[in-house]
Amino acid sequence: MSRRKDKRSLFEPTIVRRALWDSAIKLNPLYQIRNPVMFVVEVGSILTTLLFFQALTGKAEASPGFILHISVWLWVTVLFANFAESMAEGRGKAQAAALRSSRQDIEAKLLPGPDRKSKITYVPSSQLRKGDFVLVEAGNTIPGDGEVVEGVASVNESAITGESAPVIRESGGDRSAVTGGTQVLSDWLVVKITADPGETFLDKMISMVEGAKRQKTPNEISLDILLAGLTIIFLLVTVTLLPFSIFGVHAAGQGSPVTVTVLVALLVCLIPTTIGGLLSAIGIAGMDRMIQANVIAMSGRAVEAAGDVDVLLLDKTGTITLGNRQATAFLPSAGVDIQALADAAQLASLADETPEGRSIVILAKEKYGLRERDIESLGAVFVPFTAQTRMSGVNLDSREIRKGAADAVEKYIGAQGGTFPRDVRSIVDDIAKEGATPLVVAEGTRVLGAIRLNDIVKGGIQERFAEMRNMGIKTIMITGDNPLTAAAIAAEAGVDDFLAEASPETKLKLIREHQAGGRLVAMTGDGTNDAPALAQADVAVAMNTGTQAAKEAGNLVDLDSNPTKLIEIVEIGKQLLMTRGTLTTFSIANDVAKYFAILPAAFISIYPALAALNIMHLATPQSAVLSAVIFNALIIIFLVPLALRGVKYRPLGAEAVLRNNALIYGVGGLIVPFIGIKLIDMLITALHIV
Repeated sequence: MSRRKDKRSLFEPTIVRRALWDSAIKLNPLYQIRNPVMFVVEVGSILTTLLFFQALTGKAEASPGFILHISVWLWVTVLFANFAESMAEGRGKAQAAALRSSRQDIEAKLLPGPDRKSKITYVPSSQLRKGDFVLVEAGNTIPGDGEVVEGVASVNESAITGESAPVIRESGGDRSAVTGGTQVLSDWLVVKITADPGETFLDKMISMVEGAKRQKTPNEISLDILLAGLTIIFLLVTVTLLPFSIFGVHAAGQGSPVTVTVLVALLVCLIPTTIGGLLSAIGIAGMDRMIQANVIAMSGRAVEAAGDVDVLLLDKTGTITLGNRQATAFLPSAGVDIQALADAAQLASLADETPEGRSIVILAKEKYGLRERDIESLGAVFVPFTAQTRMSGVNLDSREIRKGAADAVEKYIGAQGGTFPRDVRSIVDDIAKEGATPLVVAEGTRVLGAIRLNDIVKGGIQERFAEMRNMGIKTIMITGDNPLTAAAIAAEAGVDDFLAEASPETKLKLIREHQAGGRLVAMTGDGTNDAPALAQADVAVAMNTGTQAAKEAGNLVDLDSNPTKLIEIVEIGKQLLMTRGTLTTFSIANDVAKYFAILPAAFISIYPALAALNIMHLATPQSAVLSAVIFNALIIIFLVPLALRGVKYRPLGAEAVLRNNALIYGVGGLIVPFIGIKLIDMLITALHIV
């Protein structure tokens, strides 16, 4: 699976330095108010800071040192939350900076129309507009996003995809789209510009990788509302504790009311500060992982929806099968010896470096014992395949051997005065009806027979589909093959269902049927005929090499144009949801230990019986409160790597995921704070900080 690897370390110094600066900038209350949880923490920080300055005047509710320590760690809590978000954004901004450096204003060869021979006007690429036609020749950089309207050329797309292997772009097919900033290596193309400056695919990519511009998803908004609700509830509870403590002092005749500093510390520890501080970082990091997989998300909603997908529609060719068909049989014409057909097919394929060509050579060698031969001594002249002839072959002295598509060979034979045998036509038709690909071999004016090329199911694909099944995802193979061929490949691949003889209408109908049943559907596509289904699907992955219609219909674009990427996209989406769920569980669970630390400390002078709740045996009420506040801040920074990398994804069912989440992060969230707060208390006591 093609993928651009992110070789930066998690805490790259340049990103860390930028994140530290951004953390301070984000202390602006106008920014913090977007996150209700952390806004409350910042207000508490400001309040305790003011109480510290009041204490310096001699009107202290507690010792200035204690208030100062509480205030400092509350500010640290806010800074750590800002740091987590800034780190996630920083990785995206670093990628965006690299992309911006690759964008340049180049000289474009503007044509008045699609005719290559028209007069050329040289203009800066920034002046090109949607609908313009440009000529791009070998060595030129493609000046903007567009579609090839004439020509065939090899294009280097490494600047966009990270892949060094060149690709073929041509007019009139599903591989006609080109991206600005890529380079033509050979031949020429006439390109129709499809995007105005500022709206190119590279511009969209830069915008999406910058985490600061990421829109919150519905799930994240819902969680924000939940956290805000919990914050309001605990705020109301905390506010009532002050009059309650005053009443307790008068009723019990002992102790002193709880201080505002302690109440602020209690509030910050009770509200879900851990997940509140990490929530934005989790979402941005999820987008970053999608970018690392070379997938551009047109909306954050698409990334999240990928995690909830339960139906996958996958194209057969290139996704389930290798796409490069393999030779499986030689089928001779009447009166032709099969050995002669195999010999001619191998000779015509010796210079053919395509997977199909190599498979023909291997089949002739393994099945008919035809070994390597000294072509140079025979004076062989190889005829390369071209898009115009759709044939390749070899000339050996008086022998002219050709192999290619049936209609191309028929035309070639006819031009030389030969005829195409009926039995070969029948063989070709039978191969095609079975979903395989026929290649016809001819020598001179004589047709020798056909080669059968079959789709080969990818190794390990059965295991991947089994993983999908364990996740509760139904896999459906989409193919234009007849039902018999489709059923055979579906059974071999291990998909749950298939749609044969698929048309745009049947794809659209299938998606709507599943959506009507309450299921979320994902699919891939690259052609204009895929656009309706892509527009209907919940998660629609368009290939970057596909048509403009397909890319506009999709909400995700795969820069590698690898149809199997859909499986990886679903895994990234699920990892995002799992990370958010696990850290939410941990955050809520670790609040329990803070109750046992702060509540007894706050009211022990009024109600000495509360000493029984001091199960951690914390040294003093002041050290107990400070230890809880320090732990509350430090746990955020310790969880930053998990938020950025994400919880390790395993293809388990919902029940198993929930169980593991409760056992690992629920129980862990209960145990870790008890240990952490106790250790901090011991250190504070040893250093005589309070």
